[in-house]
Amino acid sequence: MTGAGVAALAAVLGITLAVRSGAAPACAAPPTGNTVHKGKASFYDSQGSGGNCSFPSAPADRLYVALGPSEYAKAAACGGYLDVTGPKGKVRVVVMDQCAGCAPGHIDLSDEAFARIADRSQGVVPVTYRAVVDPPVKGGLTFRMKDGASQWWFAVQVGNHGNPLRSVEAKGPSGGFRAAARQDYNYWIIDGGLGAGPYSIRVTDVYGHQTTATNIRMAPEQLQRSTVSLSGAGTPAGTARTPSSSPPAQPSPTVSATPAPPSPTSAAPTTPAATVEALVNTDPVNTSSC
Repeated sequence: MTGAGVAALAAVLGITLAVRSGAAPACAAPPTGNTVHKGKASFYDSQGSGGNCSFPSAPADRLYVALGPSEYAKAAACGGYLDVTGPKGKVRVVVMDQCAGCAPGHIDLSDEAFARIADRSQGVVPVTYRAVVDPPVKGGLTFRMKDGASQWWFAVQVGNHGNPLRSVEAKGPSGGFRAAARQDYNYWIIDGGLGAGPYSIRVTDVYGHQTTATNIRMAPEQLQRSTVSLSGAGTPAGTARTPSSSPPAQPSPTVSATPAPPSPTSAAPTTPAATVEALVNTDPVNTSSC
């Protein structure tokens, strides 16, 4: 196609031309729903780290995946799960990292996950993958305050949620809930803080499941566990607890589940415009909601 033809196609499709420099697609969103994506998979080793999602470490089973910038979507995909099918079979992986050089449809599996679906000697193989809706997870939601967090700067990571998160809100002993801003390293920030705590934290996933945990403490870098799950139908009442090595906890938190209110806010932030080349080369089987 000539340059003029490319420009005309771009005008018809309503996209902006971008220099061929690895710019992320205009539509950035994590894989969700029952959409089947067709692409390719390579593999890497995180060396035990929790990747760009800032998890304390890689999962014990070592089954994880890194997504390209458009599907990582500035951490909106963190903690979600994908079922990946390759030449030898299927594997379920948790989204833990970003693959900066991966184009849309290219996923980077852990060594162990790749070995489940293909021979490592192949290096790169064709795959299909889809999001896992309401995956079963062991235990309940977890909360970790970031190092440096304080009564003047609220920063929390929510873990073990199963489905990708849409929003996190929090409040201190007084005042109403305030929306936290997701960072691309997978922490939720409220500038100015919420006081010394304890806090109530309301979490909503992309499918509308919502729950509120109370009596979450300002305890940087300590993992606070709850017995409630955001993934799946219904959210049972439970209590939050901390490891025995942590200081004595506040009175047992209470957790309640309510239907999520409608929200026009998308979990996917905007990114630079897509290149026409990326659009033209996208396999039509990849039916992303983008």
